[in-house]
Amino acid sequence: MTERVDQYFGSMVFGDRMMREYLAKDTYRELKQTIREGKELDITIANQVAHAMKEWALSKGATHFTHWFQPMTGITAEKHESFISPAKDGSALLEFSGKELIKGEPDASSFPSGGLRATFEARGYTAWDPSSYAFIKENTLCIPTAFCSYSGEVLDKKTPLLRSMEVISTQALRILKLFGKTEVKRVVTTVGPEQEYFLIDKSLYLKRKDLIHTGRTLLGARPPKGQELEDHYFGNLKSRVSAFMRELDEELWKLGILAKTEHNEVAPSQHELAPIFTTSNLAVDHNQLTMEMMKKTADKHGLVCLLHEKPFAGVNGSGKHNNWSISTDTGINLLEPGDNPKDNAQFLLFLVAVIAAVDEYQDLLRVSVASAGNDHRLGANEAPPAIVSMFLGEELTNILDSLADGTDCPCKAPSSMLLGVNLLPPLPKDTTDRNRTSPFAFTGNKFEFRMLGSSFSVSGPNFVLNTIIADKLSLFADQLENEQDFSCALSKLVKETYQKHRRIVFNGNNYAQAWVEEAQKRGLSNLKSTVDALPAFISRKSIDLFSKFGVLNETEIHSRYEIVLENYCKTINIEALTMTDMVRKQILPALSSFSGSLARSAQDKLALVPALTLSYEKSTVASLSRLADSLDSAVVELEKRVVDARMLSEVLQAARYYHDEVLPAMSEVRSLSDCAELLMGEASYPIPTYEQLLYSV
Repeated sequence: MTERVDQYFGSMVFGDRMMREYLAKDTYRELKQTIREGKELDITIANQVAHAMKEWALSKGATHFTHWFQPMTGITAEKHESFISPAKDGSALLEFSGKELIKGEPDASSFPSGGLRATFEARGYTAWDPSSYAFIKENTLCIPTAFCSYSGEVLDKKTPLLRSMEVISTQALRILKLFGKTEVKRVVTTVGPEQEYFLIDKSLYLKRKDLIHTGRTLLGARPPKGQELEDHYFGNLKSRVSAFMRELDEELWKLGILAKTEHNEVAPSQHELAPIFTTSNLAVDHNQLTMEMMKKTADKHGLVCLLHEKPFAGVNGSGKHNNWSISTDTGINLLEPGDNPKDNAQFLLFLVAVIAAVDEYQDLLRVSVASAGNDHRLGANEAPPAIVSMFLGEELTNILDSLADGTDCPCKAPSSMLLGVNLLPPLPKDTTDRNRTSPFAFTGNKFEFRMLGSSFSVSGPNFVLNTIIADKLSLFADQLENEQDFSCALSKLVKETYQKHRRIVFNGNNYAQAWVEEAQKRGLSNLKSTVDALPAFISRKSIDLFSKFGVLNETEIHSRYEIVLENYCKTINIEALTMTDMVRKQILPALSSFSGSLARSAQDKLALVPALTLSYEKSTVASLSRLADSLDSAVVELEKRVVDARMLSEVLQAARYYHDEVLPAMSEVRSLSDCAELLMGEASYPIPTYEQLLYSV
């Protein structure tokens, strides 16, 4: 592309610049007010907006439109409709109405609903989200929408996020009003999700049933060299990878996505892309588009982009670091320390609200990142453990400890603060190292929630974050709004809140066994698997929280619980069936063929030279034959357990059986197969090895 980035950035987005160009001033002003206030769009205005969108889309070569939505599958969905309508003379008109813009009707029964919809209850609705810009993808005008059932239940990942953004804005405004910030009209949460992924050669990918069907390798011995030399991290980009990244950037920039940072990650063939932060709802849309464009762009370069959390055993998996903050419409980051005592007091109040929320709802944060894929990653020495904790850094922790304990802060540059405590220094903005082992780390003006899996929609973790923090802000506002002495009450509230919840703060090594033991003493939860974590989502406490703020009702909560558990069972079931298929059709026949060839070779050699010991042939044939027998038995046992699991009708019981019985059986099959791989000749092994997969690009 010969154009400069600033010339084509956002060229495929019907953003603010295009709205100004294609809409009348009054229409533009009315639309912006609708977006700002969240009110329903007048149909007359909707018709004008739809016409402008259509004209812009046609000028870009678009022929169709679609309501682009995010069902509970974890990916996006779209049903394309052309702009054409019949004319009386037999020709075609190009039309797009306000009604078509605002509302669509896809089939709701074919998407996961967790029991909300029966098969015959097909009707569902998509409703335009005007706060997210429409865009063009592959000659189709894509209109971001919410998705609900005929009876109004939420069936998507976007709607709870939009609701939670309204909730946290409302509660944060109550707090800011107490500090005299009456000019603030709206508070927004912002997100910058760092996306990790693997790139492998497509020709090798197509020879691996496990990668095709499950996104991860179910079999495979570690190569002689993995990531132990740490030479891949930030290393020079290989030519194919560089070309991929260059085209990916161009495609993302055209869609208005602020792709900023890209580099090699720790594991061989692993990479990362990080965007500049934006509002949470746009960040969700952009991350979904980023994952889609990664896969499509990789295919153009003869590559495959793997977004599974653990595609290769023995090397680092892939996560998605969720950089979360909260800001005002006047440009103030509420998680950034201020330059005066009053602003610092405000910062500390928002900070302890986050601390209290993360501590009290640590189980919900764990649920928000729960999946069969992420279970393989969390807790390994590459990702945060399943124990939720917070990193604040030594200096900020010392300040909060001194406030809570009523002691002088052992820091320099003393000054007076609004909180009624003297001899405290100015609050640090970014004076601490980063803790890469922490699940939830403060990094100067934001929190980095590092537990998300690479394939995740960032909507779930962020609507949980928004809601739990809104809950704390609501309680704080209830308490402070009725106080006569605001400064005294504020000081007491910050102190007591931190005293109650500081157990969640840990600045050390989250990978260490000592922390597991310490966390248990502190009373922190250690929900090691999806099956352990999910029941917390349907607890009375969780239902009351989401219902209180209208983010999800009880029925919607239970539906999501069912969907995640069903997905967990289906995922492991597919993995187990794929594994048995590979072992029976590929691994065992190859073992038999290779050992048989060795045996025949040994007989031929012995006939020619009777004095030969043939230790290699004899020991290898014996070992492979024993492994083949054990592997066959292990596969039979795995198949039996899969059948048993599928007989269980209660979803939680089935999920526990898959976790407790099927996964260990799969582990046994893998162990035997991987041992056999190490004894076989490379030319005889029937599928691409880890060495080939990780070092082929």
